[in-house]
Amino acid sequence: MVIPNISNYTGFFLLGFSKQPLLEMMLFVITMVLYLLTIFGNMAIIILACLDPRLHTPMYFFLSHLSLMDLCYTTSTVPQLLFNFQGQEKTITYGGCVGQLYVSLAMGSTECILLAVMAIDRYVAVCWPLRYTTLMHPRICLQLVAITWMTGLANSLIQTVLVTQVPLCGRNVIDHLFCEVPVLLKLACVDVTFNRMELFLVSAFLLLVPLTLILISYSCIVQVVWKIRSSEGQRKALGTCTSHLVVVFLFYGTAMATYLQPSSANSTDQDKFMALLYGIVTPTLNPFIYTLRNKDIKGALRKIIGKE
Repeated sequence: MVIPNISNYTGFFLLGFSKQPLLEMMLFVITMVLYLLTIFGNMAIIILACLDPRLHTPMYFFLSHLSLMDLCYTTSTVPQLLFNFQGQEKTITYGGCVGQLYVSLAMGSTECILLAVMAIDRYVAVCWPLRYTTLMHPRICLQLVAITWMTGLANSLIQTVLVTQVPLCGRNVIDHLFCEVPVLLKLACVDVTFNRMELFLVSAFLLLVPLTLILISYSCIVQVVWKIRSSEGQRKALGTCTSHLVVVFLFYGTAMATYLQPSSANSTDQDKFMALLYGIVTPTLNPFIYTLRNKDIKGALRKIIGKE
């Protein structure tokens, strides 16, 4: 007897909060608003970084790629989520599920590494200001971003191929909001210890190694800033790093809670709310965190709309 794997399925049922219709109506409105803000905020950063010569620096080059990742991530999941929230038919095709899984995992993996690259950029800017233009040459920045994208896309391809080979024995009801590796592994009708261990090790590497680099970079930055006698100089040096640290804690905190926690027998509402947090709220907040106190982006925006 041949046990069917995921690729034998025509579609899946994403239960979401189907037992709480009023909650789904509220989440539909909230998610729609956040998605529109995500599109507006991240598109604004990408456009401004391309059009304004003052933003043609490594910092904004990396930031525009972060915005692109957030746009790709939310677009791979939110439209399907909105469709499921507003109707009784909570299905997703096999191709849609695999595509959603691949794109969201690729963007998440890539963002892990990009945040570390951005921290190194801030470290060089604060600790090696005289050598900054040499160490962060546009060619080097392009190479760093290319490596970041290739690593994230390759990791997602491996994880997607592995999970699509897992036998489900007729199970196609996903008690979650999105198609993600941990929730798909819960449908398996065979031992998936290897898959879980492999996912845990890869996730630990992609989360903890970049996070360690980020913490080391900022510990060095703090030491340098501490030696600056001028309080204005300290504020200026820390101001370029504060926004990035907020994004780091938001992203890594939710990602580690999802991929490094012991797997439970059943998906819970807490898991779903956590998915909403890192899948929708964080990409929405990122552009606003970076722009609210950023004079360069505010100036570029005023210039574009003709007020400067």
